[in-house]
Amino acid sequence: MSRSEPAPEAAPPLAPALYITATPIGNRGDVTLRGLDVLRAADRVLCEDTRVTRKLLGLYGISRPLVAYHDHNADAMRPKVIAWLAAGEAIALVSDAGTPLISDPGFKLARDCRAAGLKVTAVPGASALLAALAVAGQPTDRFLFLGFLPAKSGARRAELAEIAPVRASVVIYESPRRLADLLADAAAALPGREAVVCRELTKLFEEVTAMPIADLARHYAEIEPPKGEAVVVIGPPPADAGKWSDAEIDAALLRALETGSVKDAAAAVAAASGVAKKVLYSRAMELREARR
Repeated sequence: MSRSEPAPEAAPPLAPALYITATPIGNRGDVTLRGLDVLRAADRVLCEDTRVTRKLLGLYGISRPLVAYHDHNADAMRPKVIAWLAAGEAIALVSDAGTPLISDPGFKLARDCRAAGLKVTAVPGASALLAALAVAGQPTDRFLFLGFLPAKSGARRAELAEIAPVRASVVIYESPRRLADLLADAAAALPGREAVVCRELTKLFEEVTAMPIADLARHYAEIEPPKGEAVVVIGPPPADAGKWSDAEIDAALLRALETGSVKDAAAAVAAASGVAKKVLYSRAMELREARR
């Protein structure tokens, strides 16, 4: 540090507590001033990957003891963390990016701290979930967050079919290599909806792609898997979802039959349209035979 540069101000002292601290999701400027104060003053920082968090803290000239806390060691670490807090420490919990506990480990720690009478406080900030909702252009008055869906198509379609009647926007996280498969299953289970894929949020090459869900599925099936995890926002069911024409039902069944069985196709379209599954099963059989 040159003599002309003032020394950084010391962070205000922290009361003993677990501080759930948001970190950037892309742009380093996503971090809040309060978040930096907490990270400077915490006795320890719990993090998914110490390498990622050490790099982040280094950008701001912060050096604190880092402790790995992730899905593989959480059960063993929770009693230690609770003991540190009970002894009067202030501990920050961060994820690799964004707000902890949102599709990241940590909720059991917050729950157990509360059960032990220890203070848990939020230091809010960046969240890929909320950032995607802000730019997607879909209704935000009601939304359902599903996190990461199962990797296998059958289980994924079952979960999508289960939430099909819910009149809310749906938000899903997905890896780049499974994005096209997710969209294909969503197009079958949630036909007729608008959908948006948000990538590289708050970064230089932020990308927001919005299309009808069937078109979006075709688009990502025809290109190389993109880089970086994606946030998929799917709009709520159309207002006339319960009044599908025969042509719309046939189109939805044919899309579903491209990647699923007759049974799966009937279940998905039944959940989205309100038409009886038995009726749709018979029609799906007819359509499949007609294509042969």
